[in-house]
Amino acid sequence: MKITPYAFECVVLILGEVNMLHKTKGIVLRQVQYGETSCIITVFTELFGIQSYIVNGVRTHSKTGNKAVYFQPACILDLVVYHNTLKNLQRIKEFKFFYLYTSILNNVYKNAVALYMIELLHKCLKQPESNAVLYHNIEKAFLDLDKANATQTANYSLYYTMALANWLGFGLNGTYTNQTSTIDLLEGKFTQNIPAHGHYMEEELSSITYQLLQATSLDDIGAVQLSKSKRQELLQAYEAFFVYHVSDFTTLRSLPVLYTLFG
Repeated sequence: MKITPYAFECVVLILGEVNMLHKTKGIVLRQVQYGETSCIITVFTELFGIQSYIVNGVRTHSKTGNKAVYFQPACILDLVVYHNTLKNLQRIKEFKFFYLYTSILNNVYKNAVALYMIELLHKCLKQPESNAVLYHNIEKAFLDLDKANATQTANYSLYYTMALANWLGFGLNGTYTNQTSTIDLLEGKFTQNIPAHGHYMEEELSSITYQLLQATSLDDIGAVQLSKSKRQELLQAYEAFFVYHVSDFTTLRSLPVLYTLFG
């Protein structure tokens, strides 16, 4: 059978992609044990979006240590990976920390916020599409959380939730004013009238949300004055907002922990 130049080129491209190595950064979303010593990890990568990788021989207690610690949720890694678009499960050749957290992994409050951030992001990433801008925003969000003080940490999940909606393209429209002091959660906008459907945030919560939307630094986030009850009300409203705007969005399992720690 004669192979045309076009067919030969396609074969070369496919084989090249199968064997080609790529360097990328990635944020670990989930780790699942696979067998005795291996794990399957879900990673939001800079180059390829959300991907799943099998990593062999990391769950051991050898002289080199238990390498599974690299794949704790929220860890930011430098990776060398094999990538094949025809496969759902990829492989990692090399890995190391891109950044070593100073507090997220050992501070109960920050770790709870980080796990919430991871869960929220994971529920929103539906397809393995490359989105370098989103990746850089998420990476910066974790780096900022690692530097946050106690007050900033308490408000950080609220800031991140609304920021993530903006980064994903369904952020709130409009501005908070005396005339537009209600947030319509279904329409995703500041509005003048209380909507008949009943899914809205009243004036005080709308004002706080607008303050968070305007925040550009940790100091701005920490400056928002919140009672525990208002913080919980906002988290509940924000979850509802994501339910309305993200397909197949389910209840956030990490929210009760935030209610206990900050609510």
